[in-house]
Order: sequence, then structure tokens, then C-alpha cells
Amino acid sequence: MTMTAGNATFPMSNHTRERVTVAKLTLETFYSNLILQHEERETRQKKLEIVMNEEGLGDDEKKLRRSQHARKETEFLRLKRTRLGLEDFESLKVIGRGAFGEVRLVQKKDTGHIYAMKILRKADMLEKEQVAHIRAERDVLVEADGAWVVKMFYSFQDKRNLYLIMEFLPGGDMMTLLMKKDTLTEEETQFYIAETVLAIDAIHQLGFIHRDIKPDNLLLDAKGHVKLSDFGLCTGLKKAHRTEFYRNLTHNPPSDFTFQNMNSKRKAETWKKNRRQLAYSTVGTPDYIAPEVFMQTGYNKLCDWWSLGVIMYEMLIGYPPFCSETPQETYRKVMNWKETLVFPPEVPISEKAKALILRFCTDADNRIGSASVEEIKTHPFFECVDWGHIRERPAAITIEIKSIDDTSNFDDFPESDILQPVPNNAEPDYKSKDWVFLNYTYKRFEGLTQRGSIPSYMKSGKL
Repeated sequence: MTMTAGNATFPMSNHTRERVTVAKLTLETFYSNLILQHEERETRQKKLEIVMNEEGLGDDEKKLRRSQHARKETEFLRLKRTRLGLEDFESLKVIGRGAFGEVRLVQKKDTGHIYAMKILRKADMLEKEQVAHIRAERDVLVEADGAWVVKMFYSFQDKRNLYLIMEFLPGGDMMTLLMKKDTLTEEETQFYIAETVLAIDAIHQLGFIHRDIKPDNLLLDAKGHVKLSDFGLCTGLKKAHRTEFYRNLTHNPPSDFTFQNMNSKRKAETWKKNRRQLAYSTVGTPDYIAPEVFMQTGYNKLCDWWSLGVIMYEMLIGYPPFCSETPQETYRKVMNWKETLVFPPEVPISEKAKALILRFCTDADNRIGSASVEEIKTHPFFECVDWGHIRERPAAITIEIKSIDDTSNFDDFPESDILQPVPNNAEPDYKSKDWVFLNYTYKRFEGLTQRGSIPSYMKSGKL
């Protein structure tokens, strides 16, 4: 890009080029936000009219409801203009940790509502080239406003970090549940896999591919039902999707001899012993990643169904099919799945269950779900599943919640300094790159207008 002055042309400096980009982005963001706000407001108004007609309200009742709604909209606009920051939340406890930050249980000071705050360090994300992934996560969470995805209420930033304020799901995650139990029954497995099928389909219908379906990202709400989370990979596993990450073998390839000769009980014990460490490391594990994701030839939404097959195997057998002593060996097994995907004879599972796992974990061309999600729903393993009402029925395993801030289903983590203020003389050297986080701020209508209304099932006392 060049600038012209008279007859002379001068190359544009990187600094000027960046300033032009920022100005362009700022203007585009401002006007697209105006249009979006108008569309969202109209949608809420239409929803209100539909609900009132369904309830058969009279003209006076409708007038009152419209007036209340208008006050909410005015309040929303006022609150949207107020700056939300760390000072609006009280940090209660660290409940998760990843490569780029951590998750804390927090309480909003003015309403008393409890949330999970995901904190991501800007410097780490810039360094590890994760900005696009974090942006994708924010965008998915804004768009995916349904029962199957963790709800995001706010996002904001400061000099050091990005903050996502999410609904707190007190049931913990599927990884923790699987570590507490040796295996799940077929009935329990049917319930969790069926709910995850609906959750994955919900994001596919929005045009998203999750790409990192694993037990850590299947969260459980207060009633024990599944919700999908982690669309931007706080744990940094996008790097792990690159083949060369696992190809980095020494001249002496790691031996898996000891592991291979263990019986299934010993394998499950070894897997569980190392599992938590893998979950919180930047290396991660390729256990749940579809083989085509490692290839340079491309992949599509079917990669999420492969991951679900791996999870189903783990639920019934006690460990995933390709687990090994090293990530490199696991990668080798995933790539050679035709030889390595075997069922231990000492762990009996039904033919229906085995058949479904083998329909999930197969070549993408032959994988179940390639025609439509109905192909999965009508598989014999899901016989008797009431797909339309599964979320209203009792969960397979009941979750015990004692209070709105109960964290008994989460690991304990030591405190960190991630929320310490940055000293004035220690201005981060990535400040010039801060524009890449432009328009990260978000406030959800319900989050700002439902003041003081804590859901009844989350009030203190037993469920």
C-alpha cells in the first residue's frame, strides 16, 4: 500500500497501515452493532407478541406487558452504556485452569448472581496465535443461545486479560464424573451420548464445528443435563491438532509395550492417574481427535461424531480406545485406528453399543451422521430414547447441589496472580497489538435485565 503526495508516491509505514486497519474496523463494528441491536430488539418484541397471543391475554394485560417490556429495553440500553469491569465481580474460587488462563467462580456484586468467569491472558494468546480461536469462541457463545450450549452473559477486557462471564454449571464436567466411576452402565451411557448428539447437532445447525469434543468440554447443569462448552480452547489444544506436534518422535520411538500388556482394569487405573495432568497441560492429548483433523486434506462437521464415539467407548470400557503412555503413541494409534480400535474381551458390552461405536469411529465417508442426524437418532442403541423431551426428564445420574455456589463437583486449585493489577511502569509490550481484541465486549439482554432473580433451583438449600 502506498500514499500519493503531488507526483511522488511513498510506501505506507506499518504503523500507519495498522492505524488505517483499526479505523476501518472501528467504523465497521460501530455500524454492524447498530444494525444488530435493532434486529435483536425487534426479535424480542415479536417474541413477546407471540407469547402474549399464546397465553390468550386481553388488551389491558397486553398493554401492561408491553409497558413492562419497554422499561426493560430502556434499562438494557442504559446498562449497556455502563462500563462493566472486574470491580463489578467478587472472585470466590478458582474452579479450572488451562494454558492461557483460568476459570473462577464469581459473584456479581449488584445482583448477587453467581457466574463462572473465564479469564484469558492477552499476551499468551498473541504469543501462541490463539486470537482467532478466542474470537470464534466469543462469537459462537453470542450466537448459540439455546439449551445445549453454556450461556455467556458478558464479555469485557482490560490491559492484561479478556473476560468471559458464563453461566455457572455446578454439576462439573464429564471428565470428573468418569474419573469418579469405573465405567457407566449402558443406560447411563445412552442418556449422556443422546444428549451430546442433540448438543452437537445444535451447533452444527448454526454452521459451527466444535472440533474438540471431549469429556472435559461436556458440562453438567444443576439437574445433571449436558451442555457444550469451550469453543476457543482455553487449554491450547488447537496446536495439538497439527500433525507435526505429535510426529516429534525421537530416534527411539516410545515403547507402549508395558501399557499394551496390561489388562483393562490396570489400563483404566493408569489412564485415570494421568488424565488430570493431561487435561491441564498445554500438550493435551489427541485421544478424541478424528484422524482426518490431523491430515492436510481437510475435514468437516463429521469429525465431531468420531470424538463422540471415542467418549462412548471410554464410558463403557473405562478408558479411551487409543490411550497410551505418550501423546505420540496415541497419535500413532489414532492414525492406525483400523488395527488399534479393539474391544477388550474381559469387558462385556452389548452388540448394539459396539456397533454404534464402530459407526462413529470409522472413515468420514462411511461415518454415521453423514446423511443427517436422524441416522444417529434411529440407531438401535438409542431405542426407547424420547428425543423430544430428554432434557425435561430426570438425568441418568442425579447431581447433589447444596447451594448456589457449591463447587464440590470441581477440583481444588491454588490461587494465582492473574487478577493482580498491572503496575504503571510495567506497561505490556503487546499494547500496540491490542486492536486485535476490538469489539470483544458483549452484554446479554437477560443478564442485564434479570436483576436479583436467582433461579429457584439454585437458591440455598437442597434441590
